[in-house]
Amino acid sequence: VQLVESGGGLVQAGGSLRLSCAASGFTFDDYAIGWFRQAPGKEREGVSCISNSDGSTYYSDSVKGRFTISSDNAKNTVYLQMNSLKPEDTGVYYCAAALPPPSRPYYSSSYDYWGQGTQVTVSS
Repeated sequence: VQLVESGGGLVQAGGSLRLSCAASGFTFDDYAIGWFRQAPGKEREGVSCISNSDGSTYYSDSVKGRFTISSDNAKNTVYLQMNSLKPEDTGVYYCAAALPPPSRPYYSSSYDYWGQGTQVTVSS
């Protein structure tokens, strides 16, 4: 099982980034894929989640209306489009896979597999 994040970088406040999570080694269509982030000195925070089986999504209040999660099942890839970025969005972003789709998608313990993370830095 492998999850590989990409697309992180340095962006100014108000800018956009699109993160990708490429998955392999499991039946992608059965899983839910979540995005988490962790800022220095802070706990890991559940940001968004998508169920590949029914397309249902979850967003934390802190990103709702600014971030959009989507899934390309043909490519086994989940995307996180991040718009109107703020300095408080800075952190390492991780994707994770869960089966079955979690009833609490914001809990890291709901997930079985994790990627290595990609750094997102938003400057003010």
